[in-house]
Amino acid sequence: MKKALLAVLVALFISPAAFADNWGAAVKLGMGENDSKFLKDNFHNTFGNKDLTESDGFVGVEGLYEWNLTQQDKIGVKLGVDFYGENELETSYFYEGAFGSVERAHEEMSENTYAIPLTVYYKRDNGIKNWSFFAGAGITYIDSELELEYHDSENDHDKLSLSDSKVFPHVVAGAEYRFTQLFALGLEAKYNFSAKVDKDYNGNNVVLSDRSGLSGAVTARFYF
Repeated sequence: MKKALLAVLVALFISPAAFADNWGAAVKLGMGENDSKFLKDNFHNTFGNKDLTESDGFVGVEGLYEWNLTQQDKIGVKLGVDFYGENELETSYFYEGAFGSVERAHEEMSENTYAIPLTVYYKRDNGIKNWSFFAGAGITYIDSELELEYHDSENDHDKLSLSDSKVFPHVVAGAEYRFTQLFALGLEAKYNFSAKVDKDYNGNNVVLSDRSGLSGAVTARFYF
């Protein structure tokens, strides 16, 4: 899937229209839905000292190109990479070991997720020192990895890694204020449909990540 998205972007950028000055790049900082179901279930179903950390934030970068339909109307395409904050659960507890000894165990579970969104959008460009507006839709490739690590005072150690990916649709809408020909600051809202990544493991359904729902981001865009 990543190779297919890259091929689309290359094909667009080497088209004859790509020799104009409608290129752009952006960095963004945002927050969105984050349902770490597997970690939360384990938090409620285990005993001992527990600490669950969930991250609703993400950072991203993207490249874009816009075609001029009229002086103000544009069609654009953008491809990005979003890195979500880590979800983590740490649990420590005591148990009875050999010969009645009291031993301590420690478990760590961490979830790391990234996404590659491809979006086609319409933009009403009102020029410098004005707000411009855009809306579009696309698809997102998302990949998530869940790592589980166990160790105790008897030197037992075990580590497990589960990963999976999926593709889902999304819609976006937003606005940007163009300060100069080269720089704009924007606001963007995005809705992910069915963005839950799950995997069957030993007959159980493990939710690796669920980013379905609404997110928002502030973006700094640079045009050249």
